[in-house]
Amino acid sequence: MARVAVVTGGTAGIGLAAAHALAERGWSVAVIARDPDRLSAAERALAAYGQPVLAISADVADPKAVDAAAARIEAELGPIRAWVNNAMSTVVNPADQITPDEYRRVTETTYLSQVYGTLAALRYMKQRNRGAIIQVSSGLAVRAAPLQAPYCAAKFAVSGFTDALRCELLHDRVNVSLSVIYLPAVNTPQFNWARNRTGHRQYAPDPVFDPRLCAEAIAYAVENPRREVWVGRSSMMMAAAQVLAPALADRKAASMWSAQLSDETIPEMKGNLFEPVPGPVGIDGRFSGRTKASRSEFVTSRTRDLVVGGLAGLALIGLAGTIHAARSARRLPDRT
Repeated sequence: MARVAVVTGGTAGIGLAAAHALAERGWSVAVIARDPDRLSAAERALAAYGQPVLAISADVADPKAVDAAAARIEAELGPIRAWVNNAMSTVVNPADQITPDEYRRVTETTYLSQVYGTLAALRYMKQRNRGAIIQVSSGLAVRAAPLQAPYCAAKFAVSGFTDALRCELLHDRVNVSLSVIYLPAVNTPQFNWARNRTGHRQYAPDPVFDPRLCAEAIAYAVENPRREVWVGRSSMMMAAAQVLAPALADRKAASMWSAQLSDETIPEMKGNLFEPVPGPVGIDGRFSGRTKASRSEFVTSRTRDLVVGGLAGLALIGLAGTIHAARSARRLPDRT
């Protein structure tokens, strides 16, 4: 029986790239999204890898719809081994010009969808004591940026929820892994359909990475569970800046206001916040000319721990040498 993976938001951008990466590795993939036409297209493309595929139309902000999708996947494809929470939405606008309904909707689609997906997966994984749950997050979950306050807040919430749940699973000795993937700016269609009332088209600041790199990191975490994975140098730099110099990181982020907007003026974009934007979109966005070609630029928490441990060891050795030298100096005879 094929291993079964679920990808929410699996018909475009990173989600579609992740579905392809898993299907290519022999996984049977279920994709959950809203647009029926893109679901049909994704289903046809993924079937070419030779494993069963299931496309389900559902709004991941609806917990009953997510539960129903999970039950259907179990019945039609088999036991769920991996669940990738990837669906998201955002609003590009200053924080005080975003409406309460927009904050609520971004919270539902970007944070609560990951909660609902995780809970649905756990209902099946816990009883089998195996499985991998992947939370697709962002460098903006560590270092927030202007013009996307609802999205940043939702991604921060994902980290808190995941850390709390991980502690509970450890306490109960449940063998289900939780991994968080922190992403950089990525060349996906979301820059073309995010709700935007700034009057300027949204722009991806450099460096911009390939969605397939993100998909490789997701597939890696599914098959080689890691607590965290940072994709692209910029996500690692954001995390380091927030830890080492948060006030300086605030000023740097403030200076990125204009870098997120192009000079091109546009009318207000309703985007895909409440309804899907119709039409084919695929994996890539409009920044292919600036996209980094790397398919292996990601670092896991295990690598980080080894580096930190090595640096700490060197620091202790240096400190021990300094103490030894100081003690030796005190024991030298006075020859004056």
